[in-house]
Amino acid sequence: MPRVRAGSITLNYDRQGSGPPLVLIPYLAADYACYAFQVADYAKHYTCISVDLRGSGESDKPAGVYSTEMFADDVAALMQSLGVAKAHVAGLSLGAATGMWLAAKYPERVKSLSLHSAWPRTDAFVRAVVQCWQLSAKAADNVAEMVIQAIFPWCFTPELYAQKPDYIQALGDFVRGRPKQPLAAFTQQSDAVIAHDADAQLGKIRAPTLITFGRHDLVTSTRFADRLRNGIGSSELHIFEHCSHAALYENVPEFNETTLRFLHQHND
Repeated sequence: MPRVRAGSITLNYDRQGSGPPLVLIPYLAADYACYAFQVADYAKHYTCISVDLRGSGESDKPAGVYSTEMFADDVAALMQSLGVAKAHVAGLSLGAATGMWLAAKYPERVKSLSLHSAWPRTDAFVRAVVQCWQLSAKAADNVAEMVIQAIFPWCFTPELYAQKPDYIQALGDFVRGRPKQPLAAFTQQSDAVIAHDADAQLGKIRAPTLITFGRHDLVTSTRFADRLRNGIGSSELHIFEHCSHAALYENVPEFNETTLRFLHQHND
């Protein structure tokens, strides 16, 4: 995969497809390949630029404190290095938190914004959940196994586990096959999740914005919907009724259809 200097670090990214640029920002502990089920459809219409955030995949993993604002600065620097003046931007969870900062700080770079399983400011519940993941990662000394055993149950409904155990197994095998994230880098990324606060930035977002939640998501539940919907001027809300935190895997057809419809509407 190509690597490019973005500001003070080197970031790894993947580019597929043709058409208007679409930047895809991954979630906690994931690399660019986490959007594989989406890029298969998106790349028919868009140039998909999927990035490894600092601390994950093949991107640099410098020491120090990470923040969602810092991740947004990195993505803006990546776009500049690639000569991408403006793009559709999409992210899930940590990727959505990063997208908020990107759209608020660099409005000229964001054509549309898609925020999936997002939250404006970390509350006590999100903090407790993420701290539990940190403890699990330290205990296992293996980030991939922690993701499968500790994070997966927050991402999928009990029905998916019951009805499609082979699918859950395949997703776990996929996680195990990706570049290993060091424990220190996971801790830095997850500390950024705990510290996330873009509440005051919402009013600065000018791009048309799609906000989605899974009806059964407990971590970033629909408790955050009103604040995001009311805080971002040009926004619309969609609920995936039978999904939890990761609708992009739990209902791939509906997720892709919904997100592509939004992108097409804002392609002028």
